Amino acid sequence: MSPFEQDPVALRIGFIGAGRLGTALAWSLAQRGLRVVGVASMMPADARRLAAQIPGCAVQAGQHVVDDSELVFVTTPDGAIGDTAAQFRWRPGVAAVHCSGVTDVAALDHAARQGAMTGGFHPMQTFGDPAAAVRSLPGCTITIEAPEPLNTALVAIAQRLECRINRLPPGMRGRYHAAAGYTSQFINALFAEAATIWQSWGATEEDAVRALLPLARGTLASIESAGLANGMPGPVSRGDVGSIEKHVAALTPLGPQVMEFYRVVCHRTIPLGMKRGAIDDAAAARLREILRG
Repeated sequence: MSPFEQDPVALRIGFIGAGRLGTALAWSLAQRGLRVVGVASMMPADARRLAAQIPGCAVQAGQHVVDDSELVFVTTPDGAIGDTAAQFRWRPGVAAVHCSGVTDVAALDHAARQGAMTGGFHPMQTFGDPAAAVRSLPGCTITIEAPEPLNTALVAIAQRLECRINRLPPGMRGRYHAAAGYTSQFINALFAEAATIWQSWGATEEDAVRALLPLARGTLASIESAGLANGMPGPVSRGDVGSIEKHVAALTPLGPQVMEFYRVVCHRTIPLGMKRGAIDDAAAARLREILRG
């Protein structure tokens, strides 16, 4: 029987790459009773930090990790995945799995040509702080791309982490990863734009972030409970054309870049307001007219 058809607790798991994602994933697996036996990294301090939190996990050379493991997570930066995998001798009975959202599984073809199984295992989560990521990983979605029986093992691991499972058709990784950016790093751009407006009256960026974070959390809670359209707050969601007129008048003196950003994002809320039933065609047309200036 293939090791990937057994209880994942029996798998010997190794990591090549000990950055923030690899560290958080390794710690999460170990906390759920899985056997993380080795880690290799070009940054020895990172490897030691990862291994220090996992009993029985050794800092090893990369080839030793491959030789000593049945499932190897390649958690290097995206651009280094292919070159990293190509450094090692692989064998049948071992799997090489990367954790990139945008990189094709074909980046691991060197391992596949030597008989290893290959796949993708991408947690849709932010990893700025590995300890915080461990706490927030349960409940997130993991996108899995792998043949059987590796797929069975990766699904079992995701379930053990209490994560949802997503599947991708071939060739969709670029779109998938771009879509994830709208709700991860693009939020930073929205906050930065709002902070710029706050600074126009002398407030600081910290003032803005402290004030706006609870508002953002409330919106996310509304989306979770009511959906994108019904959970949208703000003047467009209630057909308040007058407030949008006041916004445009107040932001115009701040310059064309501020106003253009507002026009673009506000324009995209109009279809949601219509779907919610708060505005009709006439109100939508009036809003678009105001936004055109």
